[in-house]
Amino acid sequence: MADSLYVAVDLGAGSGRIFLAGLMPGELLLEEIRRFHYSPVRMDGHLRWNVASIFDEIKTGIRKAGRRARELGRPIESIGVDSWGVDYGLIDAEGKLIEDPICYRDQRTQGTMEQVFARMPREEIYQRTGIQFLSFNTLFQLYAHAQAGIPENATRLLLIPDLINFFLCGKAVTEYTNATTTQLVNSRTCTWDCELIERLGLPAKLLSEIVLAGRDLGPVTPGLVDELGLDGGHVVAPATHDTGSAILGAPLQTGWAYISSGTWSLVGVERDSPLINEAAARANFTNEGGAFGTIRFLKNVMGLWILESCREEWQRRGADVEYDALLDQVAAIDSFPGLIFPDDARFFNPHSMLEAIAAQLNESGQCVPVDPPSVARIILDSLAFRYASVLSMIESLTNQKIEGVQVIGGGSNNVYLNQATANATGLPVLAGPAEATVIGNFLVQAISSGRFASLAEARQKVADSVRLDSFIPRVSAECERAKRRYADIEAQFAN
Repeated sequence: MADSLYVAVDLGAGSGRIFLAGLMPGELLLEEIRRFHYSPVRMDGHLRWNVASIFDEIKTGIRKAGRRARELGRPIESIGVDSWGVDYGLIDAEGKLIEDPICYRDQRTQGTMEQVFARMPREEIYQRTGIQFLSFNTLFQLYAHAQAGIPENATRLLLIPDLINFFLCGKAVTEYTNATTTQLVNSRTCTWDCELIERLGLPAKLLSEIVLAGRDLGPVTPGLVDELGLDGGHVVAPATHDTGSAILGAPLQTGWAYISSGTWSLVGVERDSPLINEAAARANFTNEGGAFGTIRFLKNVMGLWILESCREEWQRRGADVEYDALLDQVAAIDSFPGLIFPDDARFFNPHSMLEAIAAQLNESGQCVPVDPPSVARIILDSLAFRYASVLSMIESLTNQKIEGVQVIGGGSNNVYLNQATANATGLPVLAGPAEATVIGNFLVQAISSGRFASLAEARQKVADSVRLDSFIPRVSAECERAKRRYADIEAQFAN
């Protein structure tokens, strides 16, 4: 079993990757087999995910992984799938997808939160679930869906990774770490909150059994084994929420916080129990379930979505904004050209991100630069100061001092943002691993197969095998002035 390989399927809200992973003495194999991109498309009046196309890409990646495993002379033990949270698909009695899942950036949940709170107070929902209020949580999506009319032939609701697992092996279950993001799971029982679901008039019959990360869901269906050219193999549910996998794959030091940096930035700490009280509710922190008894106590920050949206606009205008070159230009700017509050709702899915940024800058009495490096620096500096603000909240809520910050995920390659984060927080920053999500995905598979006896043992293997980049805070009077200015801007725009 020590020479077995694992296939990790990691689906982000816009791109997917298939990795072949393995563990041997002195080896941490992470080989990217396939990378593909997809965007939600407008169909039938909503922004939807083309799941059939995504699954075709996954099958192509698994097929290539099987060929590569045979080249290496090593068997594939299992396949694990993780993805973004909250979105779901509906299947009928024959196991067919009824309609393409609606994307969380769709507008269907506008006004839904207020309707829900009229039936169950916000405070009670938080006390039951411990989950932060975001308009796109599954709770609000499903409520809006129920109001519009759920198809009568729907028999199961499956979150995106559970849907892919169902296509692979025919097992319809909901993995716990992703289930908690729905805001429908009771934080104390770790099961669906039947009273909440009933009082909100939601279709409980569509919800499937919740299983823990590491559950072997069974063999790949015989037809797919032949289609994919596999020599067998099982499907194992990792921590199917991508942030859950990412935190598992990070060799966190005791007392350190994490920032899972990508389209979104998830800023938090790992705990062994939920923190649900009035102060946490007021600050809108979330207690997402993790694997092996852990809790992700964190807050969502808008993240690099803002910068990527700007880059897309610049590219459409014909500007050359290659990512690394842009960051080099950002680093050459010797002052703070401006600051924004990144979690302003106007940045969630605007028609023009550049116009949204300009509007906020105008409202706070700041100049609006037009050159991409200055705008990019405004975004990155503002993210760093927002991270510092959230980390300060965590210290206050947990009554524990944070000793340092580990940045994981694709954003850990952003050297400028890593250094800005160290400067803004006054804390040492370790960056990496960039592929923490993939690592966490296959570590759960490896634990499930008996390769490791515990999460601690698996994480130690990662700590011994990966190199992290270090960033030490650089203190300056200019940075302190910018930090105070940012605090004023946050106070102006934060809800």
